[in-house]
Amino acid sequence: MNIFICGQKSFGKEVLKALYEKGHNIVGVAPPPQEKYYDKMQGYAIKLGIPVISDCDRLVSRDIPEETDLVIAAHSHWYISTKIIEKAKYGAIGFHPSLLPRHRGQDAVRWTTAMNDSITGATVFWLDDSVDGGDIFLQKTLFVDRKWNYHDLWREIFPIGVEMICKAVDLIEEGNIIKIPQDEKYATWEPSFTNTRLKRNELLQIGNGINI
Repeated sequence: MNIFICGQKSFGKEVLKALYEKGHNIVGVAPPPQEKYYDKMQGYAIKLGIPVISDCDRLVSRDIPEETDLVIAAHSHWYISTKIIEKAKYGAIGFHPSLLPRHRGQDAVRWTTAMNDSITGATVFWLDDSVDGGDIFLQKTLFVDRKWNYHDLWREIFPIGVEMICKAVDLIEEGNIIKIPQDEKYATWEPSFTNTRLKRNELLQIGNGINI
């Protein structure tokens, strides 16, 4: 399958590595803006000779190669437009470290431990024009040890996420496409711990459109 990855850091690198080693054709990657920090996914892509097309913040639909089958968001905190999604044959999937629709937002793991949740999980979902609101593809439940901090929880979720993305790609190749709408009455959204500035109006909503 021809795959384009928008991602960053160790998680983006491991998703890239896993899909590459499974024989998929990675047609390009979009890492974070270069002024932020050296990115592990970008470095690994360069090592493999995979094109670094743009950065996630400046990515537009014309940057996506014509032969792209699937766009994957692997720890990408940048909005992926509908035009980008429509450029790929199967659209786009993303990974979220919670049981969506609970804990939408980029700091789901930190909010899980901050709220002392006893159960969490991981979700692969279809990207659309909402933020973390697309149809669910795959989910896996995980019990949270009360002694864990958010670093501990992320260490547990990390390999599960890589495995789930690879499984989702396999299912798409087999023609087994699953789309389960999220139930908005159970939706929660929390702001970033480090950056509360929001660019999109729908991020100011929780549950059934209650403004926060």
